[in-house]
Parts: sequence; structure tokens; C-alpha cells
Amino acid sequence: MECVRSNNPNSGSAFSTILEREEEQIKTLLVSLMLSASPRIQSQPFQPPSLVKHIKALLLKRLSGGPKLGSILEDSGSKPEEELDKTFGYAKNFRAKYKLVKKLNRGFLGHVFSARAKKGELKDQPVAVKIIPKANIKSETFIEDVQREVKILKALSGRKHLLKFYDAFEDDNNVYIVMELCEGGDLSDKIFERRLRRERYTEEEIKVIVKQILSAVSFCHLQGIVHRDLKPENIMFASRGEDAEIKLIDFGVSEITKQEGERFDDIVGTDVYMAPEVLRESYSLEADLWSIGVITYYLIGGNYPFWADTKSGIYRLVKRSDPKFEDEPWPSVSPEAKDFIKRLLYKNQHKRMTAAEALAHRWLSDESYPLPLDFLIYRFVSMYLNETSLGCAARKALSKALTADQLDYLRAQFRLLEPNSDGSVSLENFEKMGSLADRKMYFEEFCAAAIHILHLEADEGWKQIVSTAFEHFEQEGNRVISYEEFREELCITGPSALSSVQDCIRDSDGKLNLFGFIKLLGGSIRRFKI
Repeated sequence: MECVRSNNPNSGSAFSTILEREEEQIKTLLVSLMLSASPRIQSQPFQPPSLVKHIKALLLKRLSGGPKLGSILEDSGSKPEEELDKTFGYAKNFRAKYKLVKKLNRGFLGHVFSARAKKGELKDQPVAVKIIPKANIKSETFIEDVQREVKILKALSGRKHLLKFYDAFEDDNNVYIVMELCEGGDLSDKIFERRLRRERYTEEEIKVIVKQILSAVSFCHLQGIVHRDLKPENIMFASRGEDAEIKLIDFGVSEITKQEGERFDDIVGTDVYMAPEVLRESYSLEADLWSIGVITYYLIGGNYPFWADTKSGIYRLVKRSDPKFEDEPWPSVSPEAKDFIKRLLYKNQHKRMTAAEALAHRWLSDESYPLPLDFLIYRFVSMYLNETSLGCAARKALSKALTADQLDYLRAQFRLLEPNSDGSVSLENFEKMGSLADRKMYFEEFCAAAIHILHLEADEGWKQIVSTAFEHFEQEGNRVISYEEFREELCITGPSALSSVQDCIRDSDGKLNLFGFIKLLGGSIRRFKI
């Protein structure tokens, strides 16, 4: 199932009011019916699932065609619907190759059916078909969404824990996306079945699930793909067996980062799984890790870390509150599991673990499970290659203060880059510059390049790491520097530029003090003082 997407969350306030009013009425009715029909559920600490996406889709369908609704659905400046070219260039012979069997679910733009291939390599094999009526494609944005989803499915097809993509078709009325069929149901179904039996997932069972989710997401992130709607409904089991493989589905609202550091500003996703930076309308790949943190909390604790009766209440908690671990069953949950969740639910996305780091976390650490390459490695090494000599010296000093666990992780990442026989890696994949084509990087320098102080601030002992690093910097990299030179080093401009660096240089010898060192690394002086 898919969620409603809005490029402008402030538009259509009257329509939003209708949605929220009907949402509350329907939600109250459904929850009361569910509880009265099954008294055993009432004592469970699970909150009812968010019904927002279903109600919005229902109302959009019911109200479609009105002049006011059209202005909400279409982006400003888009062509009128009658002028849209809804031809995608896909094959036209879907019905000759496949027979639809049964409707599985319904989303905002279309439906998902099970089907069976009539001929070809897939003959008699069951498949899933996402059918998107062209009548539902109201703007150029929707056309781009369909094209992007097909592109993403092709790029990810067949990778571990990701669906196989078979083909895309179209006719005058519909677009058909043919994919692997998962017959084991979704994670939401499994959770509900256990609730009915008054059972919970054990930590060991949850680890197996979370590892597979992280494995799929880590590969997506290496391709620059952010899912944007991770939730139990989009996590499928390939079969009904006890050891069924997990598959990540529904890339209908996913995006592809076109350049390093690109941020998105449209609010997309499902309320209780949205990261705070999504609500601030400036986010990227890290938002997916927040969603995985919420899923893990929900699997262990039986409720959401940020729950309220209204969307605005949920958003307020997401922005301002921390997850709570006082109530049952959290006192009996392992400290490692709680630390794992905390490190995914940092408000500051720069301190959040990546999917690769999460797989290496001591709660999940498993030597038999392959560690993927971390997308942040590319980002940090590219930043390092553009650092000044003073900045490089500071990062080298920082690398000499890392803990054994941190060094082990970097060593594993270094091996994934397939070092040459002399123990070095080539830099040509990091920076497309002729001057670097023949340059090599050995492990010691790699440690300096592949870290960032903001990421280290998530570690409980980060202040000691920074203090130790400053001692190395004093001996090997600190030098006399003027206020003006330091301001230029930090690229600080404006009226307050001078005052912002005055506390960073010692009067006694004109060298950087500890706060200047932290600022040079891009860290937070305020947090260090707390």
C-alpha cells in the first residue's frame, strides 16, 4: 500500500481539515470495532495502526474531479491533464503474457494483483503486478514517479532482500509493473497474528528481521536510493516458511540522489515512521535509518516510540521527545538493543548510524553475516581530499584516538575497497580528478579520511576521544594561525565572523586551543561544554 504524497504541505487547508475530521471519525469507529470484537487485543500495549494513508486515498478518490481538488493534486505550473503525454514506451502485450488472478491490496495510485505468466521463461510462475490506471496520473509529477519507480526496481532487481523486477507494460488505460510475488505476507500481518496469540517476537527473532532490512537498505543507499516509506507493511516474507527471506517492497515514493549531499524537501512517508528532518523538509538517506529505529522499537516494545492521537501530536513528539525505555517490557530488554535503537533515533541525522554501521553494532554483530560497504565512506573520503593541510592534520590526529571497535569497523570497510598488493587503495573511485588518478591511500590515512567528528559525537566516550586527539594535534599539527586565516579556513563570513573565532586561538602562542580544534573538525563546541 502506498501513502499520499504532498509537495506542498501547506496547500489546501480546507481539504486537510476534511481529511483530518473524517480520519478521526473513521479511526475511532474502526478501533472501537476491533477492540469490541477481540477483547484480548485491548489488554495489549499496541496502539492502533495509522489510518491516515487509507483515508486520504479514499477521500481523494471520492472527491476527485472537483475544481478545487484538481489544484491540490497538480503541481503549480504543470500542464492540464488533457495535455499530458501518458505514453511511457513500455511493451503493449501484457494481457497476452499474463493472466490476473486476485487483487492483493490497494494503494494511492493503483492496485497490486497476483497473476500467472501464460508463456515465456516465467510460464505458469506466479508473479505480482502493480496496476496503475492512467486516469489516476494527474500531473507530470505522477508520470515522473512511475518512471522513477520502474528505474529503481530495474536497478535493484534480484539483489538480496529486494524484489526481482520482470517487466513493465502499458496500454491505453493502465501501466503494469510485473515483479516477484511474495507469498508469506507482510511484517504487519505477522505482528498482528502474534498479538492475537498474545505473543511477542524475541530479541533473537527481531535481530534476524532487522539484519535483513538493513542489508537491503544499505545496498539501496550505495546506489543513492532513499526508500522514504519504510514500515512493516512494506517488509514482505518471500514464503510462508519459518525461515522465509525478507524482501523490501514499494518504491513508489522513493527518490534517487542525483548529486552528493542532495536534500529533499517534500514530506513523504507514514506519520509514525517519519524522521524529524523530513518534517523540517530537508532530508536524505539518513531518514530511512530513523524509520528502521521506529520499526525495531515497535517490534520489541509493542508500541511506537512517538505516538499521539493526532498527526500534529505525533510530529511534536518526533521533533522534541526521546524514546522511553522505562515501561514493560523494556527493563528486561538487553542494554545492547536499547543502545541500538537510541543510535538510530538521534534527532541529528549526522549522528545516526548508517545501515552498515548498524549491522556492525554489538547487538547485531555477526561474523557470518557479510558487512556491506558504507555509503558514508565515499562521502567522508571525498571531503578529506578537498581539505586544507591544516584540516587534514586535524583529522589525522582524530584518527589516532579512535577506539578499538571503531578501528575494527574502518579496517573492515578498507578491506571491502579491495586493497592492492601493497596494502593501498586507489582514489580514482572517490574523486574524478586527473591529479588523483595515480594516488594511493594506505590504511592509516584512510582512517583519517573516513571519519567525521559529528558522527563520533554519537559515541558515549566522544569527549575523551576528542581530548586525546587534541593532544596528538598539539604535538604533530598545531601551528600559529591568525584570526583572519582561521576565519578563512572555516569559510566564515559576515559581521560576526571575527567574534566567532576569537575564543579559538590562544593568546599565549597564537595556536588553536581545544575549542578551535573542535571547530576546525566541524564539531560542536556547545555540546562539548555540556
